[in-house]
Amino acid sequence: MRVVTTCKACRRLGVSVCGREKCAVRRKPYPPGIHGKSFRRGLSEYGTQLREKQKIRLTYGLRERQFQNLVTSAFAQKSISSPDAVLRLLEMRLDNVTYRLGLAPTRAAARQLVNHGHLFINSRRVNIPSYRVNVGDEIKIRPQSVQKGAFANLEITLKKHSVPSWLAFDMQRMTGKVVSYPPAETLEELGKGFTISAVIEYYSR
Repeated sequence: MRVVTTCKACRRLGVSVCGREKCAVRRKPYPPGIHGKSFRRGLSEYGTQLREKQKIRLTYGLRERQFQNLVTSAFAQKSISSPDAVLRLLEMRLDNVTYRLGLAPTRAAARQLVNHGHLFINSRRVNIPSYRVNVGDEIKIRPQSVQKGAFANLEITLKKHSVPSWLAFDMQRMTGKVVSYPPAETLEELGKGFTISAVIEYYSR
C-alpha cells in the first residue's frame, strides 16, 4: 500500500521520487485520477515552491519536520551556499550513503537496513537513518547480517554499481568509507533535478 501511495506522489509531481525501476510514472506520466491525463493546471509561485519542496523531500524520504530542520541547519552554514548546504546535508545522511554505496536498491530499502541494525559506523551499531556521517567514517555491514536475504546477491550487485567519487567500498571487508564531502560538481549535478532556490524561498517566507 505504501508503494502505491508513493507512486501516486510520483505521478502527481511528474517525476519518480520512489527510486523504483518500475515506478508508475514511467508508464503513466500524468497525475492520478479520472481526469489526470487531460487535466493540466498552471501553478502559482507558491505552488511551484511547494512542488519542488515535495520533490526533494520525498526523493530523500524525509518527513516534513525533518526536512524543515535540515533546511534550517543549511541556512546556518556559512562556508557554502544554502542550496549546496541542503544537498550536502541530504547526501550525508546514513540512509542515503547506504544507498549510494550500493548496499540497497532504493533509499527506502536503505532506511530499512539501517532501522534493522544491519550497519556499523566505526564499529558502533547505528540504527538511525537520519544519522549524519562525517568524512573518514567507515560503514560496515554487521557480520551476522552478511549472509541474510538483504545482502544475498550483494557481490553481484556491487560489481555493477558505480560508487560516487566521495565514497569508497572495500569488497573484501564489506566496508564503505566516506572519503570526502560531495564535491561541488556532484552537488551541481544533483541540483539539476531540483529547483533548490524555490525550496529556499519556500522556507524563507
